[in-house]
Amino acid sequence: MPNQTLNVLVQTRVFKQNGITIYYPEIIGLQNLHVQHKINRMIVQHAQHLINQQFKQQDVDRFAEMIGTYEVKTNQRGILSLTLSNYAIAPKHANGLTIINSLTVDVETGRVYQLKDLFKQGSDYVNVLSDIVKKQIKEREIPTLNDFTGISPNQEFYIADKSLVLYFQPLEITPHYIGSPMFPISVYELESIIDENGPLGKMIGA
Repeated sequence: MPNQTLNVLVQTRVFKQNGITIYYPEIIGLQNLHVQHKINRMIVQHAQHLINQQFKQQDVDRFAEMIGTYEVKTNQRGILSLTLSNYAIAPKHANGLTIINSLTVDVETGRVYQLKDLFKQGSDYVNVLSDIVKKQIKEREIPTLNDFTGISPNQEFYIADKSLVLYFQPLEITPHYIGSPMFPISVYELESIIDENGPLGKMIGA
């Protein structure tokens, strides 16, 4: 039987080079070293992806400063969900850019969850979540670049305690000054379509 209370130990690693400082998490202490190495490898890949995206989006060959950080959002019941962020500002640029990505994984198997994996097969999760985001945009008076039409089937997300948090990158749906808009949604609001054996189902039972 899976260990439903399994938490993992997380230590901070740092990479420094040519004005780039990246703090990132490393998982330690798992009995299954293959899974531990797999998760740590994915974390490094996510951190590297953010670095690559900064160079691509800002279209420069160097930065005056780049700082990467992370936050562990959930570490319980065998589920680890974390975010990595990267801020970079190029020489002579007035403003920097912060971009983020996230990883939600089963620490026993190393399985990485996409948004669709959180819900029952056949559930209309895209429209359900899109309607909730539209409602929050209106209620919170969040300015958008265009009329918001909905999330993507593989929308970026993380899990924080008993909430699913959907997010967008800067300039994806909102002006630059908004940064990355976040949309927290209570798991209880989604209870009818949640996969009971998935990460959100485990959070309801926590």
